[in-house]
Amino acid sequence: MEKRRFGKTGMEITPVGYGSWAIGGGNWSHGWGPQDDNSAIEAVQRAVELGINWIDTAAVYGLGHAEELVGKALDGLADKPLIFTKCSLIWSHNRRVGNSLKRDSIWRECEASLMRLKTDAIDLYQIHWPYPDQDIEEGWRTMAELKEERMVKHIGVSNFNVEQMKRAQAIAPVESLQPPYSMLRRDIEQEILPFSMEQDIGVIVYSPMLSGMLSGSMTRERALHLPQNDWRRNNKEFQEPRLLHNLELVELLRTIGRKHDASPGEVAIAWTLRHPGVTAAIVGGRSAEQVDGTAGAAALSLSEEEAAAIENFIDSMPD
Repeated sequence: MEKRRFGKTGMEITPVGYGSWAIGGGNWSHGWGPQDDNSAIEAVQRAVELGINWIDTAAVYGLGHAEELVGKALDGLADKPLIFTKCSLIWSHNRRVGNSLKRDSIWRECEASLMRLKTDAIDLYQIHWPYPDQDIEEGWRTMAELKEERMVKHIGVSNFNVEQMKRAQAIAPVESLQPPYSMLRRDIEQEILPFSMEQDIGVIVYSPMLSGMLSGSMTRERALHLPQNDWRRNNKEFQEPRLLHNLELVELLRTIGRKHDASPGEVAIAWTLRHPGVTAAIVGGRSAEQVDGTAGAAALSLSEEEAAAIENFIDSMPD
């Protein structure tokens, strides 16, 4: 699998990375429903077998559980992938999730992540969300300290806007950004991606398939009957009237995919990788089979005509 330069980090990463949000299980506020741990471990290992050289996770996914599964999956591997994780979302004894960018909190989070991931240093440590806004400077100074102490090798941010990145840049370089991006969520094209390109900030986008909506496996029946502990039940993209139009878009992606022996999800991922400001895309997988169904996006190149067909369809969709 080819590799791309990841901004100023100096790392070379594959265009597709494995994302572990969904394998955290359903026992928390943003879970994806029931998850078999053995299937999750097999999914991580399959990603590595296919040549994917980076895993993205976060302490909050499954309230520590996703990091534990990543640690188990990679334990003992001779050639381990890069490990990226995130901090700033913390939880209490009753499993309620909150935000903290305080120095002591981030240090505790980092130490706990290192233990769960069974590693001596995190390749990329990211602030998950810029909340509370007034503590961004304290949080970013702490991230710089962790890098100086070699507990983490590189530091980045997730879900930051341009103004927030500039505030962080005044303290220490922002090496990477992780924003949401898909053909149905394009806000970052206006300011965030141009700024990142100008500042040589590597960008790894999440939800390129809009949390499974564009994967090709979502149906109207499934979307309307997601498990009670699946956060997508309350997402407008999985509800009418948007659901109908989204599924029509999937059929276009399916038609384009047939020409490339690719799934609709792979077409959706490849579309995000066309943007020159995007280094790579985070792609989740709850089983080895799901990983097999999306990894091909790394080598998929859409023609100008195919991209134009997608653009025209998106432009015709109601807001």
